[in-house]
Amino acid sequence: MNLQETKAASGVLNIVYTVSQAIHDKKGKNLLALDVRGLSSLTDYLVIAEGNVERHVTAIGMAVIETMKAKQLGPLLYEEGINSGDWLVLDYGEVMVHIFMPGLREKYRLEHLWEDSRLVPLPIKDLDFEKQSGV
Repeated sequence: MNLQETKAASGVLNIVYTVSQAIHDKKGKNLLALDVRGLSSLTDYLVIAEGNVERHVTAIGMAVIETMKAKQLGPLLYEEGINSGDWLVLDYGEVMVHIFMPGLREKYRLEHLWEDSRLVPLPIKDLDFEKQSGV
């Protein structure tokens, strides 16, 4: 991997980390990121999480969109499900975000479709813990 490819990869991982942190901060559950490079022609990374109820799924999605805009990351190429709230998809090109209601996540099992993918370690900061402990 040359320097340009290394910089591009770290930029994409920054998007994965930013999206994941935004989901965590909105209390998204069962968060994971998969590296599907070489396995998918649609994207390089999948971020998958779930909300508790439809309104929560929508709130998580809106938080991701707002965070990505505030950090000038993106652009958001496609969005689906923001109004229905049961399965939300945000397409940032190399990173695709899926936020589900728990029952739908179990039904579609995207993680199992990409079982040959690599799990991406997520450096999540627990902001509630840091506030409480004064860190």
